[in-house]
Amino acid sequence: MQHSVDRILTTHAGSLIRPPEVAAFDTARQAGEVVEKSAYDDTLRVAVAAVVRHQVEAGIDVVDDGEFSKSSWGTYINQRVSGFKPDPERDMAINYTGRDSERFAEFFESQGGGGARRRWRGADVCVEPIVYIDTHSIQRDIAHLQEAAAAAGAMEAFLPVVAPASAAFNGVNDYYKTDEEYVYALADALRHEYLAIYESGLLLQVDDAVLANAYDDLMARGPDVYRRWAELRIEALNHALRGIPEERIRYHLCYGSWHAPHVADAPLEAIVDLILKVNAGAYSIEAANVRHEHEWRVWEQTRLPDGKFLIPGVVSHHTLSVEHPRLVADRIVRYAGIVGRENVIAGTDCGFQQGARIERVHPTIMWAKLESLGEGARIASRELWT
Repeated sequence: MQHSVDRILTTHAGSLIRPPEVAAFDTARQAGEVVEKSAYDDTLRVAVAAVVRHQVEAGIDVVDDGEFSKSSWGTYINQRVSGFKPDPERDMAINYTGRDSERFAEFFESQGGGGARRRWRGADVCVEPIVYIDTHSIQRDIAHLQEAAAAAGAMEAFLPVVAPASAAFNGVNDYYKTDEEYVYALADALRHEYLAIYESGLLLQVDDAVLANAYDDLMARGPDVYRRWAELRIEALNHALRGIPEERIRYHLCYGSWHAPHVADAPLEAIVDLILKVNAGAYSIEAANVRHEHEWRVWEQTRLPDGKFLIPGVVSHHTLSVEHPRLVADRIVRYAGIVGRENVIAGTDCGFQQGARIERVHPTIMWAKLESLGEGARIASRELWT
């Protein structure tokens, strides 16, 4: 994993807004149409080449494929494993917006979310063994990103994969006898993708929004409930990562990309010990979101282990306003002053597209934000290395 030796490097959280030609395939699938695999793969290859080139031009050092092939950052894995059956009438195991749906019921009603009267409905139910069955998709994604990164002259490239805590985040277990068996089955299935990415030479990024998003709902059931739930899933993640060097792994934790009050978000100080238990070389966290920007203070009290890096979000998907490069630089310099300039890589809070069809900002705004990230990193680098 490259780090900031003589300047602040830049990256992002992973999901970028799909171009129309890719989105058309997603729309066709949603409509129940049969998508011709070779045509889809060819379209992806061209789109990934373009988005990687655009990232490099915007000033991003460590790039990815935009997660263009995924139906969702988390539930995409349901199409790559066996074991799940959709049930639109089942409630999910966790209300991942927490008690915000009660605190701001009128807002959620206005957004079509049903407010406090409705838990998040529409689950994928585990009804048989979870087995990884789709090796084509991950190998295709690896090949596309490798080719595109080489052509664009990218410094380094990463592929995101979901964590066990977040995989099938709408899932309900009806098959395995215990929660532990269920979670470890997910972890063993995900390990196929973890290993494939590591063996390809790309960086592996593990995405884990639900570890934080489950906090409010589970804490309402009792503090011990959340800790037991989270610790089991961190143990399962490390089990799935076994044998992969930490310096090849990034762990991304966020609070969900939806535009909502986020009062239910877990405080960083309450979960930072869990984050640092993950056997990863870098930790990507939300830090520009106005609900979390103050949490740089946590790193004054919590020591970042030697040899580890922070990837704080210094631009956010949560606002349409494009962050000024000077603000971006200030955020970077602040983190550098706490954990050391060589231990900071500038990133984004979260992905800019939640799923195949949910854009958090307009594409032009997304690229302006990434360009501001690049410019802010250059300003910070001049100040930190002169």
